[in-house]
Amino acid sequence: MTHSVNTTAMPSTIDTASLDLRPSAKALELRETLVDFMHSHVFPAEHDYESYRASVAPGDSSLPPVVEELKKEARSRGLWNLFLPAYSGISQLDYAGLAEITGWSLHLAPEATNGQAPDTGNMELLHMFGTDEQKARWLEPLKDGVIRSAFSMTEVEVASSDATNIQTRIRRDGDEYVIDGRKWWTSGASDPRCELLIVMGKTDPDAATHRQQSMILVPIDTPGVTVVRDVPVFGRHDQHGHCEVIYSGVRVPVSNILGEEGDGFALAQARLGPGRIHHCMRALGAAERALGLMVARAQSRVAFGKPLAEQGVVQQQIAESRIAIDQARLLCQYASKITDVHGNKAAAPYVSAAKVSVPRVALDVIDRAIQVHGGAGVSDDVPLAAMYGWHRAMRIFDGPDEVHIRTIAKSELRR
Repeated sequence: MTHSVNTTAMPSTIDTASLDLRPSAKALELRETLVDFMHSHVFPAEHDYESYRASVAPGDSSLPPVVEELKKEARSRGLWNLFLPAYSGISQLDYAGLAEITGWSLHLAPEATNGQAPDTGNMELLHMFGTDEQKARWLEPLKDGVIRSAFSMTEVEVASSDATNIQTRIRRDGDEYVIDGRKWWTSGASDPRCELLIVMGKTDPDAATHRQQSMILVPIDTPGVTVVRDVPVFGRHDQHGHCEVIYSGVRVPVSNILGEEGDGFALAQARLGPGRIHHCMRALGAAERALGLMVARAQSRVAFGKPLAEQGVVQQQIAESRIAIDQARLLCQYASKITDVHGNKAAAPYVSAAKVSVPRVALDVIDRAIQVHGGAGVSDDVPLAAMYGWHRAMRIFDGPDEVHIRTIAKSELRR
C-alpha cells in the first residue's frame, strides 16, 4: 500500500542564514571571561550567599553583601547588560551561550551580570517603548544596577495565562491615571532596591479584546500600593520575592503610560518573547550543572561492590541526560537565531517549543541527579532540590506549557 504526501503541509523554508548557529568572535571571548568569572568568583561566593540567606528570617528580602561585590567584579570584566543587543553588541544567539553559563548559579550569576529577571524584560520594554524622560528616570539606573524593578501582570482571581482576562482597572482622571486591582507573582517587589512596578491593566474594557490593556509605570512608594506578602515557591522564599500586591486608588501622572493606551497586550508579547528564551537558556545551564553533579557523585560513591558510574542503570541516566541537553540546546539556539534574523513574531513558535521542552529536560536531568545522590539529593547540602522547585515552576510562569503547545499547534495548522 502506498501513501501520498501532502507537500503543502510541509514547513516553509527559512532563510539558510538562520542555520548558522556559530557564536561570534566577541561571544567566544566573553564566554571565556564568563567561565573564568564563574569559577574564580561566583561558585566560591555561593556559600556566603546561602549562609546569609539562612541567617535571616523567612521572607526577609535583604540582599547578601556578596552580590554587590560580584556585580563590581563582573562589570570590571565587561560582563554587564549582555542581554540587550543595543548595549552589548552581541546577538540573541551569542547571548544564548552566555546566559546558559549564568544558569550554572541561578541565584548569583544573572544578577551579578545585570541579566536577572524581571529587570531584563523591563529594561527591554523601556528601551523599545519608553520616552526619553522614562528612560532617564528608570532605564539608566536599571542599566547601572543601582535599582530593581518588578512586572505586575498576573492576577489572583482570573486565569492569567490568558492576559485578556486581566481585571485591574486603569482609568484616566484629568492629568492622572488611577489604578485599582490585585496582583500576585509580582517578582522582585519585596527587594529593598525595587523602585519601579510596571503594571498591566485595562484602560478601555469596551475596546477590541487585544486593545483593552495598557501598561503604566508606578513608583513602588506611590500611596495606595501595598505589598501584601511574598509568596513562596515550593516552600522557598527567593531573595527578591514573588509578591501579592494591591493597588487601591493609586494615582500616577498620565506621562507614566508606557507606549499608548491599548498597547499593553502587544507590549507584553514584545517583553515576554526574549524573556522566555532567556529563561530557557539559563535552564540549560542548570541542567548542565545537575549533570555535572550527577557524574561526580556516580564516580565517588560505591554500591554493591563497585562505583555507581559502573552500574548500567546510572550510565543510562547519564547518557540520556547528555542527549536531552544537547537536543534542547540546539532548539534554543535555533529559536535565538530566528529571532536575530526574522524577528520576535517569526520566532514565536520556536520560542514556545523551547519554553515547553527545555524546562522538561532540566527537570528530568535534575530528577536523575537527585536520585543518584540518594538522601543528599533532597537535602540542602546540594543545590538540586532548590533547582528542581524553580524549574518545575518554570513550566507555569511566562506562559504554562498548555498555552505554548496551543501556539505551536496553531502555527502548524496555518502552514
